[in-house]
Amino acid sequence: MSWLLLSGALVLFLTSGAILGAALGLTGLLLLHFQANGATPLAINATWNMLTDFTLSAVPLFIFLGEILLASGVSKRVYNGLTPLFARVPGQLLHTNIAVCTLFGAVSGSSTSTAAAIGAVGYPELTKRGYKPSVVVGTLAAGGTLGLLIPPSLALIIYGATQNVSIGQLFIAGMLPGLLIAAAFSTWIMIRSKIGESVTPTFKEKVTFKHVITGLKEIWPLPVLIFFVLGTIYLGIATPTESAALGVVASIVLGLKWGDLTFKRLWQAFKHASIMFTAIGMILIGTVILSQAVSLLGIPRTAVETIGNFGLGPYGILLMIVIVYIVLGCFFDGISLLLMTLPITFPMITSLGFDPIWFGIIVTLLIEIGMITPPVGLNLFVLSSISKNEVNLTSAAKASFPYWLILLGAIGVFTLFPNIILWVTTF
Repeated sequence: MSWLLLSGALVLFLTSGAILGAALGLTGLLLLHFQANGATPLAINATWNMLTDFTLSAVPLFIFLGEILLASGVSKRVYNGLTPLFARVPGQLLHTNIAVCTLFGAVSGSSTSTAAAIGAVGYPELTKRGYKPSVVVGTLAAGGTLGLLIPPSLALIIYGATQNVSIGQLFIAGMLPGLLIAAAFSTWIMIRSKIGESVTPTFKEKVTFKHVITGLKEIWPLPVLIFFVLGTIYLGIATPTESAALGVVASIVLGLKWGDLTFKRLWQAFKHASIMFTAIGMILIGTVILSQAVSLLGIPRTAVETIGNFGLGPYGILLMIVIVYIVLGCFFDGISLLLMTLPITFPMITSLGFDPIWFGIIVTLLIEIGMITPPVGLNLFVLSSISKNEVNLTSAAKASFPYWLILLGAIGVFTLFPNIILWVTTF
């Protein structure tokens, strides 16, 4: 009966056009009232505890940090600084998109912010040089997904805060997988540049070692910012929330002194961040109410027992969960999908014996896949807009497909070799 009410209420509210947070919260309240003997006051306590959680305050700070970097034009300086480094590599400046997205992701925490910031610089620059537009968009869309995995990551912060998993360990665990996936993206670019029709122009510029060193010197402030955001966490100097606050201050100084940030743009960044967090906060409230109801009624345990009767085993159930995330990723944005599903998938996965830190990285990868999966793939929409529809959504999706396969393959690799993620738990 609980499953029937849960699925029925979600379908009803979501198809009615209700805001996602309201749909989740109302479903949770119905479960608490009708299936848990009127235990709706528990929803109030759960919501209060979530909203007063110190760890969760890192979310609006990291959103604000990403908006500041987007408004300050720092991405342009970084992009120009790294361009000489890849001029002679097969695939040429397409690698710059991946490298700059990796660096930008190490301070922004957001996939769409990374794709928008680097896309606004990279797309016009590369198409002007003669690179194939759809291929440029494919690399930018894929590179943008790294903003969700490479710390600091909004997805990992929300996952850790809502499921009581160490955010610091999640950040450390996400670093190596993120770098490996970035390397896999670049490897594909080199392969693609050698097969089929040409996607890069004939290189005519003379680039010397001096040019490379000069370019790298231009981006020295960014590693300083990365230290404020990540180094302070890894060294145990600051908590994720404190590091986010340090990152905001450092990004403001960096934007004013090194970028194009003005006080007017700073105010606009603050407003955009406030609106974005309000939307996320509404979903968080709905999620915590639904999570309370689902946990109280033992729905995940029942689901595991039911699925277990089919003889699938832990990895068979995991495969089913992966498929569900991929399908839902076609219709929901990443953070919404994460918050909507965790009340059920997290207790299911942990009850099967999978490590919560490992699952945090896996579920983030699944969300990354959704960011480049039509019809809702946000990175595809952002970059199609930046290209002024020169590359439509269909072309962008086709160009992103090899990277989609790489992300899916990464899930398989990290499942076969979980220590790539779990080495952090040995400390």
